[in-house]
Amino acid sequence: MFIIAAAVLGLTAPAFAQDGEQGVFGQLRFDDAEGEKVPAEGVVLSIDGVGEATSDADGQWRIAVPAAGSYTVVIDPATLPEGVSLRDASRSELEVLVEAGQDKRALFAIQLGESDTAEEVANNGTSSISVRRVAQLSVEGLKQGLYLAMAAIGLSLIFGTTGLVNFAHAELVTWGMLSTFFFNAYGLAGMIGFLAPLPPPFGAGVNLIFAAIFGMIAGGLMGYLLDRLVFRGLRKSGTSLIAQMVITIGMSILIRYVFLYNFGGSPRSFKDFSAQRAWTILGVDITPKDFAAMAISIVALIAVGLLLNTTRMGKAMRAVSDNRDLAESSGIDVQKVISVVWIAGGSLAALGGVFFGLDQIKWDFGFRILLLIFAAVTLGGLGTAYGALVGSLIVGIVINLSTIWIDVELKNMVALLVLVLILLFRPQGILGRAERIG
Repeated sequence: MFIIAAAVLGLTAPAFAQDGEQGVFGQLRFDDAEGEKVPAEGVVLSIDGVGEATSDADGQWRIAVPAAGSYTVVIDPATLPEGVSLRDASRSELEVLVEAGQDKRALFAIQLGESDTAEEVANNGTSSISVRRVAQLSVEGLKQGLYLAMAAIGLSLIFGTTGLVNFAHAELVTWGMLSTFFFNAYGLAGMIGFLAPLPPPFGAGVNLIFAAIFGMIAGGLMGYLLDRLVFRGLRKSGTSLIAQMVITIGMSILIRYVFLYNFGGSPRSFKDFSAQRAWTILGVDITPKDFAAMAISIVALIAVGLLLNTTRMGKAMRAVSDNRDLAESSGIDVQKVISVVWIAGGSLAALGGVFFGLDQIKWDFGFRILLLIFAAVTLGGLGTAYGALVGSLIVGIVINLSTIWIDVELKNMVALLVLVLILLFRPQGILGRAERIG
């Protein structure tokens, strides 16, 4: 699957500047009445204080920038060909993060006809709901739900086998994102200087596909170390689950600011596949990297399901989750099962972090999605892997579809509202098991 993903992603790898220069580039094309791609020539784009460019006969343009940093690219809608407009009139400015020696693509969506926003204004500000928009938001929600599931399943399995509500699990997502970036950009030479003469991944960065594999290994190792060095001792000493939960909150804060100290506060991008032109499939736009990431997510989630249902270790996990004391009395090595769960949870969270990082890498990304992860796990049913998957998909799709009616900044609030509503009628979650209290 990783080889297939490499082939798919390799079709549209980003361009890099020559001789240490950097810049912002792109290509403007739209679908004509026959559905053919037509370049938009003569369109003016600019970066304030830097310069401007005009798209050529192929719709291509480029603006060189003096140094790495964040730049705002502005397109002049008045210079678009007659009858062509921005798909979203409010997106005439795009903020682009440029790294030293690298060209970064800026994507302006244009179309034949009036923009969606202009139509809404013509209808006295009433919101327009189109089949295409609903389909696009549904695909975006499915994508986000699959990525969330990678993190939520690990958290749910850890809770099922240990009873621990792990607030530090979100940092495993960030750890996978950052460690993959490290292997992609620097290799081990970035940490151990004398390895520089060696081939990748020791002396230099490797392709993102292989960097992601190393990131998953790092995530599994981090999960194992957290359990082996911290939580196993706490379990043996009889520390209450409430106390352990408080410890995870402190660990989350500590780890997060270690990330900030070493990574810095500025967002970054992977060296490979950082910008791609979207494919249009049945009217829905999706980039090759997102298509490949969604496919890998589905394969990984199917593999988790097969692991839980058909393997000896998977059955042991389910037994420990159902009744730890009974599982231990029947000869199952509970400590070994818990270690495997932490390793698997860390690896899945790291893979989810890689997929989220395809858009942008941030030192506090895990913290930003922590509530969504907990909402997905609680919604699906605490301690159940399948419940975490169902909850993640519901959260992803619902919060994206909600932007039809509410502001994008408020969409995460919808996930919590859905959580409250469902738990009012089914307190154990969608796939959770009802239990008697008291």
